Amino acid sequence: MPYDPAEEGAEMSFDGRMSYGDYLGLDRVLTAQAPLSDAHDEMLFIIQHQTSELWMKLALHELGAARSALRDGHHRQAFKMLSRVARIFEQLNNAWDVLRTMTPADYTRFRDALGQSSGFQSWQYRLIEFTVGNRNPAMLRPHAHRADIATLLEEEMNRPSLYDVALRCLSRSGVPVPETVLNRDVTKPYEADEGVVAAWTVVYSEPERHWEMYELAEKLVDFEDYFRRWRFNHVTTVERVIGFKRGTGGTVGVNYLKRMLSVELFPELWHLRTGL
Repeated sequence: MPYDPAEEGAEMSFDGRMSYGDYLGLDRVLTAQAPLSDAHDEMLFIIQHQTSELWMKLALHELGAARSALRDGHHRQAFKMLSRVARIFEQLNNAWDVLRTMTPADYTRFRDALGQSSGFQSWQYRLIEFTVGNRNPAMLRPHAHRADIATLLEEEMNRPSLYDVALRCLSRSGVPVPETVLNRDVTKPYEADEGVVAAWTVVYSEPERHWEMYELAEKLVDFEDYFRRWRFNHVTTVERVIGFKRGTGGTVGVNYLKRMLSVELFPELWHLRTGL
């Protein structure tokens, strides 16, 4: 006899009741792919980027909650959220392996259909950068045509970043952090400070004495490690698919992405290692 899950209590009738597809809104999700060409690989390209945006939405959810938890002194809860963000970026890294199955010939069949659209214009990616501390007012301009998104990004630039909050935690723990850093203009790009290197060095020199701050530092480094890998994989994937062509959004393509590889989110946490 064929197996019937209903005999063991499985729900099989959903007329007027919430189903799996209802809960997840799958009708909207699975009809959100609208290729503009007949190229086979355009579906891959769309789904790669849509799923990346979904993971970024979750990353923003976790980063915002982690920042609030750190601000309120709930360090352990923040550590779990930061661990999750690192795993999210591990997932995003794995996705490049799928996109790299697309060859230059595959991409050229639909590239013109993209118009001026480009991942460079991802407002969620920009919001992640702003949230963790990499703030550049020039990056607001691609979003000026959307007042709601521009406002969201501007509001983020006016609140302390995740790293600003982490440094305030470090100060509250009793490790001296320069006042000029603690009271800096948070709308400006963060600049590495030797006083902050010294503060984190205290933590790394005596981790048993400063264990929570030591763990916070490593959670931040773990996240940035995966974030850097994501950027590197982005560079190599783009170079593999389009070489050194200009990007669809007008950037200089691979050369622009390579420039982004040198950006450090939490610079002192990397610089201190040389002197330990």
